[in-house]
Amino acid sequence: MRAATVLASLVTSALSLVLLAAPAQAASTVDYVALGDSYSSGVGAPGQSGTCLRSNNSYAAQWAARNSPASFQFLACGGAVTDDIVNTQAPAMRSGADLVSITIGGNDAGFAPTVITCLTSSDSTCAAKVESGKAYVRNTLPGKLDAAYRAIRAKAPDARVVVLSYPLIFDTSSLFCEMSVAKRRSLNSGAQALDDMIRSRAEAIGFVYSEVRDEFSGHGVCSSRPYLNGLTVIPPQNSYHPNTNGYTYGYLPALTSSAS
Repeated sequence: MRAATVLASLVTSALSLVLLAAPAQAASTVDYVALGDSYSSGVGAPGQSGTCLRSNNSYAAQWAARNSPASFQFLACGGAVTDDIVNTQAPAMRSGADLVSITIGGNDAGFAPTVITCLTSSDSTCAAKVESGKAYVRNTLPGKLDAAYRAIRAKAPDARVVVLSYPLIFDTSSLFCEMSVAKRRSLNSGAQALDDMIRSRAEAIGFVYSEVRDEFSGHGVCSSRPYLNGLTVIPPQNSYHPNTNGYTYGYLPALTSSAS
């Protein structure tokens, strides 16, 4: 009995020493701001609310929930364009942000009307609409992106700014889909051109560009395990946006790997 008591005392003492020696987990001191459009606000996932359609299933809200930043400003808004970053979102940022994430540029380039055209017209009309969008990306979008990025840098000069890409929306290996293979290839080529320009302008100002194509590879619309919604009637805004898996296994890892 005495031996058991001594043994218990030794175990308790040893455990106390281990606990005292183990460093306490430091509280996060990161001030995080999520800017951008519907791909950052969480459109496509459940739980959207408000006029900006923000969801706790977005990659931004998930990152905040997992990392417990000192503060979290969720300013991303469905439908946002680069002018909204300059005029609304960047001015609303609190000074002193340490980490900023953003997706922007898709709405400037006419993402929604291009997809609608491709859904409702011929392969050639779809391809022409995509080429028109590429011309905008080459000629006009660079200045728009530069202005948005400068506004962020002016408000958060010391922040690590992670600019996330858009995925290639469609799987092109399946013969059966809501769009022809030709249309899917056209739209993917438009997304590629957009991402290339976003990367160029983000890196020019010194931001971190984080590509999501690898995470979404094999999970496009019409694949067997899509990370994006196809054409959605209710609610219609979910069409061609990431689903919960897209935000959790696509965007969240891309942000996490680039956040520090």
